Amino acid sequence: MTEADADVIVVGAGPGGSATAHYVAQTGLRVLLLEKGTFPRDKVCGDGLTPRAVAELIRMGVPTPESDGWIRNHGLRTFGAGHMVELPWPELAEMPSYGLARSRLNLDETLARHAVASGAELREGTLVTGPVRHERSGRILGVRARHVDADGHRSGEETTYRAPVVVDAGGVSARLATAMGIEKDMNRPMGVAVRTYFRSPRHDDPMMESHLELWDGPPGRSNLMPGYGWVFALGDGTVNVGLGSLSATARATKLDYKGLFRSWMRNVPEEWGFTEDNQVGELRSAALPMAFNRKPHYSQGLLLVGDSGGMVSPFNGEGIAYAMQSGRVAADVVSQALARPSHYAREKALRTYPKILADELGGYYTLGRAFAHLIGRPEVMRLCVRYGLPRATLMRFTMKLLSDGFDRRDGDWMDRVITALTKAVPAS
Repeated sequence: MTEADADVIVVGAGPGGSATAHYVAQTGLRVLLLEKGTFPRDKVCGDGLTPRAVAELIRMGVPTPESDGWIRNHGLRTFGAGHMVELPWPELAEMPSYGLARSRLNLDETLARHAVASGAELREGTLVTGPVRHERSGRILGVRARHVDADGHRSGEETTYRAPVVVDAGGVSARLATAMGIEKDMNRPMGVAVRTYFRSPRHDDPMMESHLELWDGPPGRSNLMPGYGWVFALGDGTVNVGLGSLSATARATKLDYKGLFRSWMRNVPEEWGFTEDNQVGELRSAALPMAFNRKPHYSQGLLLVGDSGGMVSPFNGEGIAYAMQSGRVAADVVSQALARPSHYAREKALRTYPKILADELGGYYTLGRAFAHLIGRPEVMRLCVRYGLPRATLMRFTMKLLSDGFDRRDGDWMDRVITALTKAVPAS
């Protein structure tokens, strides 16, 4: 590719990067999507797609038939303090009343190929090593990249790609943003997730499942461990089983997450089949950057999308929906900006990106930060689980809040209360 013949460079072909590339390409702009891996490639994730994420897939026009391996789920089953409650996904105007499950091994490639079908140019095995910047203003002019093989070994000469706008959708590491001087806020929440797969008779369970109490022995007669667990059926003979832990800040903890996971697995029901013999793949972990922990989301020609901008929800660890949503917003802003005749007009349009994100998600994430501080105290979390789960109305309200499953414009009284709360707090 010759220099300066892309309108937009998108770094990272995860859900956020592919959504950005798809929407930009649909406007007729030339978009280059750079991905360091080679598809199919895996990412640590729960593989569960909430109705909010499904709504973004629908907007993108991504087909999700069960015949292609998409399994629908119809609600959330929650365990805690000796209680079990099943709540269907609510009927809403803004999103469907079902979720989906699809492994990241398949989901990311599906979305990247969808972006290509829309007109984006995808280059796999391309590791972006740093930004190309204007020597006086510091504005990003493009990126430098090297070819990497499937084992991550670099080869060949460094290549420069140029474009007037660059999008960092490279995930939690946000290497491009960091190289541009955009650092993460250590006082924002950070999650850690570990997960693996098991062959299990539960592979076609129609409900997403969460465990709010994790015991290292028989429940009630052993030690309660920090964190929460999930079981998401994938419909292909396997289930995604994971454990998440939330910290109110990004400072490192001393928790042995993989050890916690193994302790939990030793005490789940035998009939679930969560044994070493049935395990598929290794137990892997990943950090979850939350609540806008890296800002500004636009600076000097660079936009941050998804995990690179800390867009994981502190309420439930969901990142895919917000990655695709921010990609959609970024693409709209970029296409509007590049239609402007002057640098000043372009810059004015680009600077609306963080403002739109703050309006749409800022208040919700502020509530999430308060939630992270609250449940960081085990005694508070235990009381909430014990006295909250048996109360059906309270649990429906909590489910809407934690899953971001509420209508912001035309909903019931619960939706109106949650929306009012998100507007009453600062969108910071």
